[in-house]
Amino acid sequence: MTTNLPIDLYDLGNIAYRDALDWQRAKAAEVRAEISADALAFLEHPPVFTMGGRGGDDHMLLSENDLRERGADLIMTDRGGDMTFHGPGQLVLYAVLNLRRRSLRPVDHVRCLERTVLDTLADFGLRGRTVKGRPGVWIGSQKIAAIGVSIRGGATMHGAALNVTNDLTWFNAIVPCGLHGLGVTSMTRELKNAPRMSDVMAAAAAAFAEVYQADVVPAALAMEPHGGH
Repeated sequence: MTTNLPIDLYDLGNIAYRDALDWQRAKAAEVRAEISADALAFLEHPPVFTMGGRGGDDHMLLSENDLRERGADLIMTDRGGDMTFHGPGQLVLYAVLNLRRRSLRPVDHVRCLERTVLDTLADFGLRGRTVKGRPGVWIGSQKIAAIGVSIRGGATMHGAALNVTNDLTWFNAIVPCGLHGLGVTSMTRELKNAPRMSDVMAAAAAAFAEVYQADVVPAALAMEPHGGH
C-alpha cells in the first residue's frame, strides 16, 4: 500500500441516496483523472432499500408499493452485494479512492473497510468479527455493518454502512444481504444505550486514517442542503 496520500473528509449530512450517488460519480471522475484527492464521505440516508448486483426479488419480503407506503424508496444500484437498508441513525461511509494510486487490490480495499469498522467498534468496547466469503462485520450471528463497493477504472465508490442508532425493524422487510436466518444488530442494541453519532464519526475517521495509512483531512462541504448530526 502506498502511504501518506491525503484523503479529503466530507460530512454530507442526511442526503437522498440518488444525490449521494451523483456526488460519488462526480468525485470518482476527478479521482480517476488524478485531479482531486481521494475522498471519504460520512452521511445518513432517508429510508431507502438498495439492491446490488447480486440481489434478487426473492429477497424482498414486501412489495415495492408497500415499501413506498411505509416511506422508503427502492433503488437498483451499481455496487456489489445484495439487498440492504439505509436510514437515519446509520452511519454510511462512502470511500472514493484511486486504488492504483494507492497500490491496493480490490480485495485489499474490502478488507480495509472491514478493519475500519472493526476498529471503530473496538473504540466503544464492542468486539466485531468478519466471516469468510461474507463481506461485512458481525457481532455474534448478527450483522452490524454491510459492505459493498464498485470499482471502475481503478476508482472506488460506495463502502460501508454501520448500524448505530437506526430503527432495525426496517430490515424485517427484506432478507438482509440475501442471508436467510441471520439477523441484524446495532451499536445501540449492543451497548444498551445510544452513542453520539459525532463520536462514532470521529472514531471511524481515525480508524480509516490508521487502516489506510493516510492523512484524513476535513474538506469544505460539497453539497447543500446539509443536515446536522
